[in-house]
Amino acid sequence: MILRGLWLLAKGKRPGIIEFGNTKEAFYASLAPLIAFPLVGSGTTALHGDWQLAIVSFLSRLCAVLVLPLVTFEVARILGREKLWLRAATALNWSFWIMLPVFIIAALLFSIMAQAGMTQVAAFGVSFSLAGLYLLWNRWFILRTGLGLGIWQAVLVVVIVSIGAGACTFLPLAFGFWPDTSQIPSL
Repeated sequence: MILRGLWLLAKGKRPGIIEFGNTKEAFYASLAPLIAFPLVGSGTTALHGDWQLAIVSFLSRLCAVLVLPLVTFEVARILGREKLWLRAATALNWSFWIMLPVFIIAALLFSIMAQAGMTQVAAFGVSFSLAGLYLLWNRWFILRTGLGLGIWQAVLVVVIVSIGAGACTFLPLAFGFWPDTSQIPSL
């Protein structure tokens, strides 16, 4: 069901949203891997002795993950669409995994453009900008479909969520809370 829903939503098909559960359990299941992977990464960093980096990196990633469901909940609450929120938030959480095939396609496109004579910098910029735009469109489409938002309402939510997630990720670095990353052991 989840893969079918992701596939349909990735193609811009509205019925894909009904493939996602509208329960707390479905939402928690969609959130679990988004928390587990940063936890494992931070745990590995902690095992290498850098507890400060492990804690800061986990907390910043956790905040970045939680921005999306929190903002969408507030939007749903304000617009009186709380009943739609769980399904939309669940679909948005699972849509994170669309990033993997999209970046593989972007890498393939990069390779083709570079082989065709485009500079590597330009090919990288074009291919990964297209991937980023597609991922933003996908998030916008899921918000619009899942919460029944208007075009500009969904754009505003995507902008707010992107700024919030970016702030959670990069503010620790900007304000010096992020430890010296040169000390991270290579794998």
